[in-house]
Amino acid sequence: MTHEDERAILIAENTRQREQIAELVAQTAALAARIQELEARLAKDSHHSSKPPSSDGLARKTKSLRRRSGKKPGGQLGHRGETLRLVATPDAVVEHRPRVCDACQGSLDDAPVVGHERRQVGGLPALRLVVQEPRALHVRCPHCQAVRVGAFPPEASSRAQYGPRLRAFAVYLVEQQFVPYGRVRELFADLFGASLSLGTLVTWVQQGAVVLDPGGSAAQGGAAPGAGAAQRRHRRASGWATGLGARGSGASTSRLTHYAIHAKRGAEATDAVGILPDFTGVSVHDGWKPYHWYTRCRHALCKIHHVRELTFLEEQYQQTWAKELKDLLREMKAAVEQARRAGLPQLPTAARGRSSPATRRCSPPGTLPIRPAAPAPPARTHQADPSAEPARTPVARPGRGAGLPRRLRDPL
Repeated sequence: MTHEDERAILIAENTRQREQIAELVAQTAALAARIQELEARLAKDSHHSSKPPSSDGLARKTKSLRRRSGKKPGGQLGHRGETLRLVATPDAVVEHRPRVCDACQGSLDDAPVVGHERRQVGGLPALRLVVQEPRALHVRCPHCQAVRVGAFPPEASSRAQYGPRLRAFAVYLVEQQFVPYGRVRELFADLFGASLSLGTLVTWVQQGAVVLDPGGSAAQGGAAPGAGAAQRRHRRASGWATGLGARGSGASTSRLTHYAIHAKRGAEATDAVGILPDFTGVSVHDGWKPYHWYTRCRHALCKIHHVRELTFLEEQYQQTWAKELKDLLREMKAAVEQARRAGLPQLPTAARGRSSPATRRCSPPGTLPIRPAAPAPPARTHQADPSAEPARTPVARPGRGAGLPRRLRDPL
């Protein structure tokens, strides 16, 4: 074998080894990214992700995202308070007259009153059912001798029933105070001696829904009686399972909440519910992908999800800019709340301008000292649960905003 043959063999071997090394480096990078993804998924819990608290288990200690306000406990200066005050006209006055003079032991029964002190005690009247008996009188006409019968009021449609105030109170307990049906029945039995069936309560709730919103338009974004059109709506999908293979979703305004159950969770369910397809206001949500398919409305991301993801980046990857950006979001929220308390329709221009330099300071550098991202997983044929979504690995990319989670980079 000549020297040239040996040299050619060594060159070929070197080339093959370089290819193997490059392949191993790529595999190592992919495995490292996969390990990072799995570690991030295991590290996520409800305090820095969209996972529900029920998924945390018993081992994790709860950690609130709230920060100390720096204020002392108790009422603050300027707080109006809830002091119980005297009313100008009490419902009843009870006079307590001394019977005997302490000085001479003389009787004071006929002594003149020269003044008084007053105190007031607020309480409840005796709780009992007040039964009203409507009677339709039969009256004979003195002219033609025909007998006419008076009409019963609408609330007296049968021989015996409960009145509208009691029915409204039951609906209030169920729908506004979220008291279970069984406990509402116990309450009415204990306080009023009224024996209500479960079917009766359900019927009252259904009747109340029809009376308050006959067409269902208010809960679905139309105009509620006297409320005007809903311009902002909060959405939450797949918040809970029914146990029957179906999922629940909710949409709410400042006054109304609409719940729906559907076997699916994506656009098919959203279309069937029929709220978001025709909504033209601002839809506030968690950035779930199917929401963005609806373009008639404007989309706003719920900032608590931003705070949770920034908390994850801060704790898992020790990114100081994430903490700075969280502080900025909180400052912006406090400024908006202060403007609302002052009765302003929007944040002043000067206050909005102050956030721009801070935003630039909080923007991360072009590269971050973290592992590269794993290859994109194959497309799934079904909608994944957002609470079980794999962690989004921050990718080292040049340019402003590198390393941000996708929902922080995407324009609204």
